[in-house]
Amino acid sequence: MTIPPITSPILPQRPDAPRPMFSALAISASGLSAQRARMDIIAQNLANAETTRTPQGGPYQRHIVNLEPVEPQTTAPASLLPPGAGLGAGPGASAIASLAMTPIGNPAVEEIDTTGGVRVASITQDKTDGPMVYDPGNPDADKNGYVHMPNVNMTDELMDLMNARRIYEANATVFQAARAMLHKAIDI
Repeated sequence: MTIPPITSPILPQRPDAPRPMFSALAISASGLSAQRARMDIIAQNLANAETTRTPQGGPYQRHIVNLEPVEPQTTAPASLLPPGAGLGAGPGASAIASLAMTPIGNPAVEEIDTTGGVRVASITQDKTDGPMVYDPGNPDADKNGYVHMPNVNMTDELMDLMNARRIYEANATVFQAARAMLHKAIDI
């Protein structure tokens, strides 16, 4: 006779959710991924700072990465789960369930099931107009000799790049520290 696996009804887990001990790694990894996307888009903006003609027509439009928090998923409190939930249907499951279902603390408080973090919500174009530069020899110049330039400000882009790099480094430091703590926990 095989015994069905017993899962804890106190902290139910989604199959794709990281274990609580790995949540620091998951959060910092999401930050690394988001800042990498920011740096890629900033590099694209810098590379196209002088592009006056795109396949869509007109000058290059600056791109902006919009980030959003990943809200932790919550589950019902353990005291509100039905008896035997997640415990299998073997003999004694109801006795185990009654012990596991003992309320701990305030039963009205929801328990957090997954980690948070950050993700790229969207990448949008900045619709502001770029400067008009007098350059009558440019093939994209209008009849008065002015060229509509991209709306990419090199100083702003470099400041954004430095900001993204520092946030990336901070997330990498957190990731390394969490990893070191997990290694120490394994050694115990």
